[in-house]
Amino acid sequence: MRALVATSGLAFVASSLVFVTTTAPAHAADPVTLNLLGVNDFHGRINSSTVKWAGTVEQLTAAGGESDTLLVGAGDLIGASEFASAVAEDQPTIDMFNALGLDASAVGNHEFDKGFADLTDRVIGPDGDRNAQWDYLGANVYEKGTTTPALPEYAEFDLDGIDVAVVGAVTEETKSLVSPGGITQIDFGDPVEAVNRVAGELSDGDDSNGEAQVIIASFHSGAAVGAGSTYEAEVAKGGEFADMASLDPAVDVIFNGHTHQTYAWDAPVPGEPGVTRPILQTGSYGTNVGQVSLTVDSATGDVISYESQNVARTTVSDDELVATYPRVAEVKQIVDDAIAHANEVGNQPVGSVTGDITTAFTGGTYTDGHYTGGTRDDRASESTLGDLVGNALRDGIPADMGSPDLGITNPGGLRAELLFAGDTTSNPANTDGVVTYAEANGVLPFVNNVWLVKLKGSDLEAVLEQQWQPDGSSRPFLALGLSDNVRVTQDPTQARGSRITSVLIDGQPLDPDKTYTVSTFSFLGTGGDNFGAFTAGTPNDTGLVDRDLWIRYLQKHDDLAPDYARQQVQESGMPSSVSAGDAVSFTLSNLDLTSQGAPANTSVSVYLTQGTRSVAIGDFPVTAGAATVAFTAPASLDGAWKLGAVAHDSGTVVGAAEFTKATTKTTAQVTPKRAVVRKTRATVRVTVTAGGDAASGKLRVRAGGRVYHATLKHGTATVELKRFKRVGTKEVTVRYLGSDTAKRSGDIVTIKAVKKK
Repeated sequence: MRALVATSGLAFVASSLVFVTTTAPAHAADPVTLNLLGVNDFHGRINSSTVKWAGTVEQLTAAGGESDTLLVGAGDLIGASEFASAVAEDQPTIDMFNALGLDASAVGNHEFDKGFADLTDRVIGPDGDRNAQWDYLGANVYEKGTTTPALPEYAEFDLDGIDVAVVGAVTEETKSLVSPGGITQIDFGDPVEAVNRVAGELSDGDDSNGEAQVIIASFHSGAAVGAGSTYEAEVAKGGEFADMASLDPAVDVIFNGHTHQTYAWDAPVPGEPGVTRPILQTGSYGTNVGQVSLTVDSATGDVISYESQNVARTTVSDDELVATYPRVAEVKQIVDDAIAHANEVGNQPVGSVTGDITTAFTGGTYTDGHYTGGTRDDRASESTLGDLVGNALRDGIPADMGSPDLGITNPGGLRAELLFAGDTTSNPANTDGVVTYAEANGVLPFVNNVWLVKLKGSDLEAVLEQQWQPDGSSRPFLALGLSDNVRVTQDPTQARGSRITSVLIDGQPLDPDKTYTVSTFSFLGTGGDNFGAFTAGTPNDTGLVDRDLWIRYLQKHDDLAPDYARQQVQESGMPSSVSAGDAVSFTLSNLDLTSQGAPANTSVSVYLTQGTRSVAIGDFPVTAGAATVAFTAPASLDGAWKLGAVAHDSGTVVGAAEFTKATTKTTAQVTPKRAVVRKTRATVRVTVTAGGDAASGKLRVRAGGRVYHATLKHGTATVELKRFKRVGTKEVTVRYLGSDTAKRSGDIVTIKAVKKK
């Protein structure tokens, strides 16, 4: 894996194992087999599996021959990383790929998470003081308003006398996948057009613009589905992957990324009947190493044959791999140092849960009535974790910054789960139910700022409509996470722009002319993930970092339980109101969540409400998350009644709610701010409001290792703390325990214990 020259454009689980013979030249010289290894979407996986993944690379390198091997990335090597890498700004991941001798990689959208300047100035580094030692390629990344490349377009290598070029490009969707403020100086063009342009130059016989015998295209873009689908089926879906079918015949090998799929397919070469070329993606997170064994004529570089496969991460012990491969030994030291540093920061408990709170999963089953198993990160489906983060965005804003009406998060921002099961192997404090700093950070690793965006109701509805992504997007639908005071009904059979059939916020219908304050990430606020309707609003950057808001929310809300109630449900024909004698018939679907532990609903209870009155209509069965409801409204009804339903056992409410607990806000003040150890007794005054009124109920206060209890009177309570015995900053955690009519909430304040005033 040795580069001849990098040329800037500026002047074993195999998803498929194939052997395909292409047309050989009439007088072929002795063949050379090139060992091309691929990695995509590693996402800073510095963990207990990293050494084995590095060992797999070295095993394949040793088998294929050092001088014949090239290690190629397809983007997202960094960003959305595990804590051990994220806490050090992904430097351990960069060091790991440097140690392995990564030769070149396309940039991915996550390479731009902290902006173009961070990528070029820190990740890559200046000439003469490079950080990433490989070539980061982006043939379709241009200086703003021009077609001047902003990154190298390709890199060239000599493999056993064969001139090999790697051309890199990133999905054009990147402009909607990262914060726009970080990419103001660049544009993203069509990736296939860019690779075709560069491949044409590399094969036109003109040495002045570069020439190569073998051309590898590395795209941070790929098929929407891998396992269980076919090349032909994915091409038929359109989009960037379909465009790759028309890649210049000079391209011999295609590496993919971005969609986290696993495949190794044979792509027909346009204009050459019966001839194919390999196109493959390795999945994500270092699960596999992609491998193409490309046999070429040593004189001409013409491809004679190839084999392509995805090789599963080895199971050989770390000790054996370290003893066998010097580069793996270097990787292990990098990993050990990174984990040791991360443990110092990340082992601290910051919260607790009573059950798994996760993203949506696919491929699992409802076992004993509850969802289990499968693969995480189904961004097309609502989740317990997404809605919880929505709550944190709504409730985590300090009162002096504003009072948001709702919180919204994007599913792609959720990068890990909150799992109940502990892991005390390296951290004795991480027992069952404990959430550590590292685990919390893993959920929201992007370091977005929190914005308050003022939107008209009509624009907020447009945001919800944009969950259906533009035609040709790699993910057709992105399910937003919503705070639990929002209820939405959808009808996907309607025309684009008319699929949201109702929105309730705090039980009240969305007013198209009213201004609502939405708490969200700067990524969404600037129109990321194609939610451009956000840009119609008036943004206010709170200056809060999402990670800090999230962790403080977890600290205030201990013993969080998963909420299996959906905020968004599909309906067809459900009326908003009912009068006496009306024949009512409608369907509800998409009632079940696929987060871990979510119940499979068995029935819906339908009711009518008018003011404080309620009339039960009856229960209707739910099968596979869907119910058909039909009834005749009682003749005794007077006037118009609102229609509602609640699903059992998730608690999902559709339409009018029979009863909703009031949202509360807890505010704590401690006096004095400085307490003399063994002398001063500080006092905590707590105020709790519910829906703007004084709340009733009980409090729990933790401070200095002690727990205190108090009862609210007219919405307030005062707790006198014991004297502190040691100096230092003490955290006082206040928890309102809720009531039959009010939700729980909390606050955290600090007091400094000193030797003397």
